[in-house]
Amino acid sequence: MRSVVRYSCERCPRCQLPLRWCVCAALRTVETPLRVDVLMHHREVYRPSSTGHLIERIMPATRRHLWRRERQMTVDDLRVEGREMWILHPQGEPLPSAQAPADVQVVLLDGSWREASAMAREVAAWGRRVNLPMTGESRFWLREQTEPGRFSTVEALMFLLGHFGLEAARATLALQLELHVYASLRARGQKDTAERFLAGSPIGAAFPAELAQLHERRPR
Repeated sequence: MRSVVRYSCERCPRCQLPLRWCVCAALRTVETPLRVDVLMHHREVYRPSSTGHLIERIMPATRRHLWRRERQMTVDDLRVEGREMWILHPQGEPLPSAQAPADVQVVLLDGSWREASAMAREVAAWGRRVNLPMTGESRFWLREQTEPGRFSTVEALMFLLGHFGLEAARATLALQLELHVYASLRARGQKDTAERFLAGSPIGAAFPAELAQLHERRPR
């Protein structure tokens, strides 16, 4: 299996995929009344599979903050006046039912499960810890899920957007995630896995021209 991290190749500075599999032609952006902040572990910055980067591309209003244990960030580094800060966490309280998205600032923890757990301990007192009722199977095939019911950062955001009734934004994120995963699998040389993924994906109907261009043989 090839790795876009282990072996050097020229990558798109935006989607971080090898130029051969760049998906920027199919990029769709969205705006929502929800304020989104991604607290990204410093190691995650260099992982092309990171969905924190994907969120930032799709939702340009997103703010990304680099987390290092030695940096000693505080809530004031992220806080937005007039909004209640939510921190998504499996051990949080149930989602409030009457909150409007324009009144909420959500902090997403982006990193491996171990890294995200370490960040969660550091920021637990910053705001309201909220547990999302996430069901189904993850479509993030780029990292092995060691336990059922685990989802990527962008999938957590998709569940939250659905909770607020922001269906158009949720659907856009879902399609962009599907395209990101498919192109990343192809970039890794996992063609068979990519084809299985594509068979169950809506991107064939959503981006027929972009996929056709992506599949064209190109000189190396």
